[in-house]
Amino acid sequence: MLLYFGKKIPEMNYTCHSEIGRIKSLFIKNVKQAFISESHIERYWSPLNYLDKPDLKLAKNEYESFQSILKEQGAEIFFLPENSSVNMDSIYCRDASIATNKGMIICNMGKTGRVNEPFAEKNAFEANGIPILGAITAPGTVEGGDVAWLDEHVLTAGHTYRTNEEGIRQLARLLQPLGVDVITVPLPHYKGPADVFHLMSILSPVDVNLAVVYSPLMPIVFRNFLLQRGYELIEVPDGEYDSMGCNVLALSPRECLMVDGNPLTKAALENAGCKVTVYKGNEISVKGGGGPTCLTRPIYRYT
Repeated sequence: MLLYFGKKIPEMNYTCHSEIGRIKSLFIKNVKQAFISESHIERYWSPLNYLDKPDLKLAKNEYESFQSILKEQGAEIFFLPENSSVNMDSIYCRDASIATNKGMIICNMGKTGRVNEPFAEKNAFEANGIPILGAITAPGTVEGGDVAWLDEHVLTAGHTYRTNEEGIRQLARLLQPLGVDVITVPLPHYKGPADVFHLMSILSPVDVNLAVVYSPLMPIVFRNFLLQRGYELIEVPDGEYDSMGCNVLALSPRECLMVDGNPLTKAALENAGCKVTVYKGNEISVKGGGGPTCLTRPIYRYT
């Protein structure tokens, strides 16, 4: 049996070990509780390396549309509360935790401006009856954007400036009793430590055998590994990488949510049999470097 918000449920129906099953439940943090005010944005957007200052009014409108898509999909939505110990980056709530069938793993952030987010999320999970499996502790660092499930028993983990070797070692130790293998994917320097560059910046699984990828930044060994597992790869063109064409959230198998403004990637997904919904995300996604996978912390998905 799984413990689901304080209640036991049959393991056969749901799993946390998926990026592609229809979402049953997830946490999000509304832009009103993350961006808070004009003064909060003014204080933090530049030190957090946003591309430009978000417009709060436009951000609220974008987020309302984004949230309505999730509601229409039928997921149970739980909200992370405003917390004075964190800043506007907390809108990207995937990064501070990892969901497993035995409870949440609380991350330890590699970005110094986000170090308080894991503890804030831990409090929210406990308040909702969600058990905690364990935590990544210093000197280890892991961010949720650097991990992606390929199946129930395989989790990929990017070795980046945000997620280090010690963090991956601790993650593997926590997951070993669950029968999960953690595969390390070494990623390149790219734009350096200040940039947001996660594994899910170049990989978005959208079905058991279909993934959106940006191959120019993908290690050859890992790309070949995906092909050997039978994946068809949807290649994001160079002109749609910075506009977050590679960050695609699977609402269910081949039902995708992505930032508007990536028509070639959208068409490629549709040609592969996917239903694609887009949302305006210039303020809540592009400027802060966090697409729909970053904006959500799925807990359970249907198997």
